[in-house]
Amino acid sequence: MESRYDRRFVTVSNGEIVDGHGAPLLLRGVGLGNWLLPEGYMWHLSPGRESAREIEDLFEELVGSTRAQLFWDRFRDTFITRSDVDAIAAEGFDHVRLPINWRVILDPDGCPLEAGLALIDRLIDWCADAGLWVLLDLHGAPGGQTGTNVDDSNGRPELFMNPDNKDLAIALWRMLAERYRDDTTVLGYDLLNEPLPNEWQTTYPEDLVDLYQRMTAAIREVDQNHLIMYEGTHWASNWDIFTEVWDPNSVLQFHRYWSPPDRSGIQRYVNIGVRLGLPIYMGEGGENNVEWLATAFQLYEDHAIGWNFWPWKKIDTITSPCSIDPPPGWSAITAYAKGEAKAPGAEESWATLEDLIDRMAFDSCTYRADVVNALFRRAPLSLGATGFGFKGQGVSYGTQSAEPLRAFRCDDSVTIEQAILSRREEPNFEHTDGRPRGQGEQLVVLLNRGEWVTYDIEAVRGTAWSISVTTTDGSGRSPIVSLDDRDLVDGVSDGSRFTVEAEDVKAGRHSVRITSPVDGLRLTTIDVRTPELSGNP
Repeated sequence: MESRYDRRFVTVSNGEIVDGHGAPLLLRGVGLGNWLLPEGYMWHLSPGRESAREIEDLFEELVGSTRAQLFWDRFRDTFITRSDVDAIAAEGFDHVRLPINWRVILDPDGCPLEAGLALIDRLIDWCADAGLWVLLDLHGAPGGQTGTNVDDSNGRPELFMNPDNKDLAIALWRMLAERYRDDTTVLGYDLLNEPLPNEWQTTYPEDLVDLYQRMTAAIREVDQNHLIMYEGTHWASNWDIFTEVWDPNSVLQFHRYWSPPDRSGIQRYVNIGVRLGLPIYMGEGGENNVEWLATAFQLYEDHAIGWNFWPWKKIDTITSPCSIDPPPGWSAITAYAKGEAKAPGAEESWATLEDLIDRMAFDSCTYRADVVNALFRRAPLSLGATGFGFKGQGVSYGTQSAEPLRAFRCDDSVTIEQAILSRREEPNFEHTDGRPRGQGEQLVVLLNRGEWVTYDIEAVRGTAWSISVTTTDGSGRSPIVSLDDRDLVDGVSDGSRFTVEAEDVKAGRHSVRITSPVDGLRLTTIDVRTPELSGNP
């Protein structure tokens, strides 16, 4: 592994992100949400206390200002540590995206706060040792760029309403660029997270363009090397502002949640990137079940789009890799925060907060390997049948005739059905609790005789796989399962589930092909199990 001083800057060349040696780089990262900018939903405090300042006020109400400050000091030292960074690197991620609240690193007069900057320095040092890059993300700008809880604002995007806030944000980026201009562990600068959502996207778009250009100029005065990333308006989904290139060493970023994971949903971003000759990057996506994750992140990979999953760690979750198990008294605090109960006493609250801090350490968390496996298509995992590849006819599928679903994968010539809903109803892709689709929500791939679909799956080491294909009819009609064009034989059927064994699966990426020997075979899931790894589906 290169040391931080041997590394070279990640840059843009010929419309691609490239590493220090000029080789194309497909970024795969994870966001460190909640650390330097807490969000209420990650604590189960919403609705009620949703922004960082509201959470801070809550804890001060419960335990007083002195203890509250002690909590936050310990929180910063515990929530993200070297153990988290090492685990992220060991899983195969290559970078982290660090959301920053401006008031952690600047005072209201624009003077740097060394205690906050030291947290960033420390993270960069850990990431350098682990071989990771760090993308600095201004998640909460002075005054707020969104007017929502995610930027710690007062409910309006006051960054665009007060010139002083703009000047402070520009000074912040100049300060960070000057501080990190020689550090190749820093991947780049994500100027503003999700600016101007909802009605604000049509109110201040020209102001946003002007601010982006002023920030860029300030950065380039002191740093000509690092990537600059620009996000569109409306949760980074509206790219109407991107009509010209502001900096040749820049990347356009979109975010994607709860949407159909298909080509039509990202094509507009691909088109704008091609027209401007700039690479594009999916900077936030997640908060969904593993079926959605596996399909969505395969979509990005098949289109050579780098990505960053959101987020690494939350309280009591099945949608992030790290789940903090809440202490017994936490429900009393969340009930008070939501206005459902009286406040617990100060001593009880303090005991709960101290216990919570201890449970935030990486080694104390419950680890959700299935989430990471879905992102990397890594066995063991369970895939929805509609998660076949996105490389088109003859590569990801082979069909003679098909009736695509109107609202999902409509440009792929594969018949997809909904278990109960009519073909005119749109499938629901919002599963924020991480639960799998219910019986009536299942999406089914219909194959006729000789038709096939393929699924890319990774083996982290040499192993054996047990591959199970589930169908809907229970008739015992068994599909033909192939691994890298080699048919697997001697499978066993129990009616709706057909299982076949694959021996001597080598480390690396493999293609699992499912072919129908009959007309009317309906596939629902593909499960791949490994004998030596935990977390089998």
